[in-house]
Amino acid sequence: MEFSECELGDKRRTQRLISTAAKTLAWPDGSSTKQTETWADCKALYRLMDCDDVSFQAITTPHYERTRRNGDAGSVRLILNDTTEINYGGKRRAKGLGPVGRNTGRGFFLHSALMRDPDSKQVIGLAGQELLYRPKKKKPGAKNARRRDPQREQAVWGRLIDQVGSPPPGATWLHVCDRGADDYEVFCRAYRQGCGWVIRACRLNRQVISPTGERITLKEHLAAQPVRGLQTLDVPATAKRSARTAQLELRFAPLSLPQPKVTNAWIREHAPGEPLAMWAVELLEVHPPTEKERVRWVLLTSQPVETVEQAQQIVDYYAQRWAIEEYHKALKTGCQVEARYYREAERLERITGLLSIVAVQLLRLRNLADEQPDAIAADVAPKKWVETIAKVRQGKSPRSPRLDATTMTLADFIKHLGGLGGHLGRKCDGRPGWQTLWCGLEKLLLILRGCDLAEKKCG
Repeated sequence: MEFSECELGDKRRTQRLISTAAKTLAWPDGSSTKQTETWADCKALYRLMDCDDVSFQAITTPHYERTRRNGDAGSVRLILNDTTEINYGGKRRAKGLGPVGRNTGRGFFLHSALMRDPDSKQVIGLAGQELLYRPKKKKPGAKNARRRDPQREQAVWGRLIDQVGSPPPGATWLHVCDRGADDYEVFCRAYRQGCGWVIRACRLNRQVISPTGERITLKEHLAAQPVRGLQTLDVPATAKRSARTAQLELRFAPLSLPQPKVTNAWIREHAPGEPLAMWAVELLEVHPPTEKERVRWVLLTSQPVETVEQAQQIVDYYAQRWAIEEYHKALKTGCQVEARYYREAERLERITGLLSIVAVQLLRLRNLADEQPDAIAADVAPKKWVETIAKVRQGKSPRSPRLDATTMTLADFIKHLGGLGGHLGRKCDGRPGWQTLWCGLEKLLLILRGCDLAEKKCG
């Protein structure tokens, strides 16, 4: 379903891509040699990854188009945007890679737009992606001159919004981004595409226009607003701080964003003739341990925020942005995208495109177990997987509950899948992690392979 519509110049290449994807899903974190198992299949994969017609976009575009068709009139979809670096290490000699990290590693950046249903929390798929290479040397010039450069790294946020395009008639798409997207051009591109946005503000000292027409900084504008409510937030512990429960004040206000003084050619050609109208929602910690540790979210959104409930809805939308971080974990930890040893950047791009879609399927399965634990597993996962798990994980003790494939829930399925990978399932163990699930999936698919061979009759 995911790869049959790929236009690779030859049907045989499409069939090879489909079979490769099936083997990759069977062993997501394995190398190409382990996934193919034979020299003939491995050589065919290498030839496929070396073909000019098999590009990153050719592999992934049908998936993007299928994702964008999801939803109907009245539906709301979150498009979670973020960039991650694909770092192959500083000693890799693959041709064409660029600097990443603090310019000590070699690789490229992957900017992704993950579509999600905000109500069911279901991951629908990728609405678009772009590969980005950092130049080896920064262009000289003043800071304002770099802002005018259409090839600057920050411009990828706007380009991806244009790649995703406009929503279907009657549907609402909201681009949810972190502070890297706080840029006037990004707001303009979303506005032109008919999309909304929830973007965390990066610069609180920027000039905005209040409803009374006064030009004031965003920080001063929010400070002048009354507190509309209080809510708590559990702040997790880190190496430098202990866990705590923070009490936050909620404020919100309308504003207009004028065109900045420093612009570029695109803004001068496409910017609307009047300031962009939007709302700001702020969550500010009341009594932080130190000023440096204070929790502060300032969210800029195109959605109207006139009540506390609407403000809390915007906060919930932004909190769901964490799903894109989970996707990056699935791609890097689960699929081991950074452990591929191809000798050219183009080949690494192609295998990254394949693994990007595989990672979506794995993330979708685990997210469904979190958000809909009582759903029947056979309605989501392949029926044969569920039946095999029920037989393999059947309790040896008479006191162990009997597993029924027809009634097994998705939460139980994920629990037993993790058990195959070594998860003990004690109360203190939490849920199975990515690597444990991949080990369990690998073992399950090997069992299924053995069952298929046992069912075949000779002669």
